[in-house]
Parts: sequence; C-alpha cells; structure tokens
Amino acid sequence: MNNISVSQTEASSQRVWQLAWPTILSNLLYATVGFVHIKIASGFGTSSVAAVTTGHRVFFLVQAVMMGLSVAVTAMVSQSWGARNYETAARDCSTAIQISVIIGALFSLPAILLPNQIASLFGLDPSSVLIASDFIYWLGIFGVPSAISLILSAAMRATGDVITPLLFLIASSLMNTLLAISLAHGIGPFPRLEVEGIALGGGLASTITMVFFLTFWWRGHFTIKAEKKIKIAWSRINQIVVLASPAILEQFIIHFSFLLFFALIAQFGTEAYAAYGIGISIVSFPIVVGFGFGIAAATLVGQQLGAGKNSLAMKAGWRSMRLALGAMTFGSILIVWQAHNMASFMVEDPEVVHLTKVFFYIIAIAMPFMACEVSLAGALRGAGDIRYPMITTLCGLLIARLIPAWIFTNMGLSVYWILLVMLTDYMLKAAMVIYRFRSKIWMEKVI
Repeated sequence: MNNISVSQTEASSQRVWQLAWPTILSNLLYATVGFVHIKIASGFGTSSVAAVTTGHRVFFLVQAVMMGLSVAVTAMVSQSWGARNYETAARDCSTAIQISVIIGALFSLPAILLPNQIASLFGLDPSSVLIASDFIYWLGIFGVPSAISLILSAAMRATGDVITPLLFLIASSLMNTLLAISLAHGIGPFPRLEVEGIALGGGLASTITMVFFLTFWWRGHFTIKAEKKIKIAWSRINQIVVLASPAILEQFIIHFSFLLFFALIAQFGTEAYAAYGIGISIVSFPIVVGFGFGIAAATLVGQQLGAGKNSLAMKAGWRSMRLALGAMTFGSILIVWQAHNMASFMVEDPEVVHLTKVFFYIIAIAMPFMACEVSLAGALRGAGDIRYPMITTLCGLLIARLIPAWIFTNMGLSVYWILLVMLTDYMLKAAMVIYRFRSKIWMEKVI
C-alpha cells in the first residue's frame, strides 16, 4: 500500500510544483535580466532600445541550438534516472557538455566575425545598426560559457535537482545586473561603455558563474557526477544528436522566425520596433512561468515512462498544463491592468508607449493558448516525442504568423494587423499539441 500511495503522488500537482517553482524562478531571473538590459538602454534613447532588442534576438538564436541540445539531455537523463541507470545519466551529461563546447563555438563565430552585417539585416537606422553590432559582438564572445551552464543545468534538473542550478543562476543574475549597470554608466572604476557595457557585463557574469559551476560538478558536489576520464562515447553522441536535431531545428525555426518577424515590424519604424522589444521583455515574465511547468512536465513524464508508469506520465502532463494555464492567465490579467504604467515606466516616447500597450492587449488574449502549448510540448519532449513539437512550431510560425504578416505588410495594412497574427500562431500550436497528447502516441517514443 505504501508503494501505491507514493506512486500516486509522484505525478501530483504538488510534485509538479516542486519541480516547477525553482525553474520558474530561474526563468523569471532570465526575464528580469533582459528587462534590466532594456531599461538601462532606454536611458540612452530609442535607438539603444532597438539595438539591445536586436542583440537579444541574435543571442537567443545562438542559444536556440543549446536549448535544442538541452531537450535531448533532459529526455535521456530523466529516463535513465527514472530507470536508476545513474552511470548512463552521468555519461550523457558529460557527453552533452563536450558537444556544447563545440557547437557553442561554431554558432558564436558569425556574431564575432560579422556583427555589423547581422545587425544590418533588421532594417534599422544607421545609428541603431552601429550600436547593435557592438552588442552582438560581445554576446558572441561569451557564447560558449552560457552554453555550458545551460546544458549542465538541464542535466541536473532532469535528475530532480532544481535547486542547485537556481542558486548559480541567482549569483549570475546579480553579477550580470551589477556589471551591466556599472559598465554602461561608468560607475566607480569602470569606463562608460553604454550599450556595449550591457553586453560585456552580462558576458563576464556568465563566464564567472560557469567556472564555479563546472568546478563544483567536476569535484562531485552535485547529484549527477562527472566522468573523470574524458572519453568519446560515440553511441551516446549519436543518440543525443538524433534526439537533439529536431529540437535544435525547432528552436532555430522559432528564433529565426522571430528575427524575420522583428524585421517586418521594423518596416513600420523604430518606434514600433522598440515597442515590440519592450513588450517582449515584460510579457516574458508570465511566459517563462509556463516554460517552467513545461520543463517540470518533461522531467516527470520522462521519469515516469522510464519507470514504466504510463498512466502517471499522462497525469503529470495534464496537471502541468492546468497549472501553467492558471498562472499565465493570471499574469496576463495583471499585464492588462497595469499596461499603461508598465509601458510608461520603460520609455517616455508617447508613440512607443501606445504601441506597447496594444502589444500587451493582444498577447494577453493569446496567453492561455501559449500555456497549453508550452506545457504539453514539454511533456511530449520528455517522452522523447521531439519531432512533433518541431512540426507544430513550423506550422504555427510559418502558416499562421509569418505568411499572413508578410501579406498584410505588402497590402499596406497597419502594424496592428501584424501584431494580431500572433493570436492565430498560438491558437494553432495549442490545438496541435493538445491533439497529440490526447492521442497517447507519444507513449511509444520512450528512448
């Protein structure tokens, strides 16, 4: 009887919350750092806000590859951990970190070698392009440390240890904020670098954190251990690559599509572009809460399937969705309620404030659909059904967002129509993942 009661609670709402809240807090810290970067830049003018917005989009595109790799790591480590194959889980973690160093370096090269050319793709004014290119360059320089920390954090969360990555992220976020402010404004012994200082401060913070993170892991202080002998496990590399490829492609599609969407928004002027960037920095707070429940769903679903408990895996996915739905809907209500105050706090330009408020209203309507998508897509990935979320993302972004936005732009319609297509994107993706999860096909994808 005791075993039955324990099993029944393994997929409970309390267990989902236990796994989700540290990840949610971690994601909120990421969102806060992005928010702070935009706020710092707003003191240097609208062009600086546009430049930081551009830099963040490019950085997220580079990080998309690592996020895709982290999906594979989560699926493999969680299922090995659920089956009590701890040595296999440790081997997969070490192998993934080796891969992250190579891929992180390769994908950072364009940002380092061609920052001006990348910034020029967004159709910004010359001043914004110049500022953005400096920001992109420094983000590229520090791409590898961020990649390593992301992969190690994903492996640790897959074992159920969500506290340790959170503690390191808190330290990194504090350093990031302090160094960004100091280098941007030239506080104390630091030179005044403005927008360039924001990127440099963030990069230094991530590098320092990564050094301590790896050191503690290598010395065996974490639940998942490091393999002391550096060896190439080709069979595991192949499995990681096979699993990661759809997730990497999905993340690349997401962020590349966002870059194209930003480029369309830029055709309506720097004010519209800046408003979209400010809006993203604020609505990311409730959105990342949903991602936290998605990661919890991936961990629980993977562990339950690894232990052969399919019914509990199903329950974990639905509970994660319900919790994400409640949290993100509440967040959207708060954003609508305080739309004017938040927009005015970030920038003084009346046109930017107005467009930011419009963005808030539209995204608030889309928020419940986003909650369903991010939580159940996380559950599917935890089961190893990684290809379907990629297909869902492709359909939503291409069919429901980019093509209509491009048509509306060429028809000469206002920017409001461009923003409205976000609704159709999230509605389509939510419908697709709900259908897939209900079908139970994902239960056959166990690694």
